[in-house]
Amino acid sequence: MLRRCAVFLTLLVLTLARTGVCAGPADSEAMAFSRKMGIGWNLGNTLEATGINGSSVREFETCWGNPVTTREMFDGIKAAGFKSVRIPVAWSNLIAADHTIDKDLMARVEAVAKYALDNDLYVIINIHWDGGWIKKFSTDYEGTLMKYKMIWRQIAERFKDHSDHLIFESMNEEGCFDDLWNRWGGEPAQKDKAFEILNNVNLEFVNLVRASGNNAQRYLLIAGYATDIACTVDPAFKMPKDPVNRSMVSVHYYDPSTFTLLEKDADWGKAAHTWGTDADVAKVKADMLKVQQRFIDQGIPVVLGEFGCSSKKDPASTHQYLTTVCETAYSLGIVPMLWDIGEIYDRRTCKLKNPELGRVLARIAATP
Repeated sequence: MLRRCAVFLTLLVLTLARTGVCAGPADSEAMAFSRKMGIGWNLGNTLEATGINGSSVREFETCWGNPVTTREMFDGIKAAGFKSVRIPVAWSNLIAADHTIDKDLMARVEAVAKYALDNDLYVIINIHWDGGWIKKFSTDYEGTLMKYKMIWRQIAERFKDHSDHLIFESMNEEGCFDDLWNRWGGEPAQKDKAFEILNNVNLEFVNLVRASGNNAQRYLLIAGYATDIACTVDPAFKMPKDPVNRSMVSVHYYDPSTFTLLEKDADWGKAAHTWGTDADVAKVKADMLKVQQRFIDQGIPVVLGEFGCSSKKDPASTHQYLTTVCETAYSLGIVPMLWDIGEIYDRRTCKLKNPELGRVLARIAATP
């Protein structure tokens, strides 16, 4: 998401190692693991880039304007204070008719993941949009499930010997079926069907990974419905049964979309260019509290896999928005992961672009 979103940042909370953010059921092994993930960064618009008639990994990796990913990039990410990275992947860019992933693509994803793992970073890999074929679960469940399981079976086998710093995420935001139901309309029976599809796919994901060699204990990230907070806290969304209780839930945050996404007025909303009223801040806190109450209070870790906004907004508002979302989530035990397409972290100099960021980080790190 936010392919063209350029997030201007003067923020934020990338180096803290806070403790004591959870209590009660949140003192589970899985919650302890998620607290170690700190604050994360997305390698956006890179290995998930698609939409060209390419024939090589490099063509796809660079087709949305970012340079080839290097080990030095992750050295810099580590130095900047991030503790986790999310690596979105479009596997269908280079895949055979029988769903066999191209060996060069598989090797490249593993190499990039290893750059991060070698820096002692936590790493998330997923199926990320990938042409949108996951939407076909609502019209061809069995055929789509076959492709889904074929892809994950290969990923699980390839990565089975990596440490538990490597996390598998079931999918990105595509786990929603608007042809059946969405939160703006649809019959209750269709809503139940839409949620049931995602719940079943997530369960298939857990069962497949758990049965695949050395992945019996691997931490898994379960995509919420559309990774939307309002939908994911809905009782219709069910976490899949995991025999080892090492599953986390994934949500994203781009609310209000009139500020974060909409750059000019559209038929569905009027673009907002500023943000930061008391009501704006209260809404973020209310949304994050819903996640805490639904999951964290029950001992289920939450990863805010993406948050960000368009750079074509008031810079002070952008700063306040990102800081508020990150700090609010982090204070509640949620793992916040910044969406970046190359506008926050310079992948050529391997440094954060905003010179003020270092001073902000130093001040935050000094906070008791």
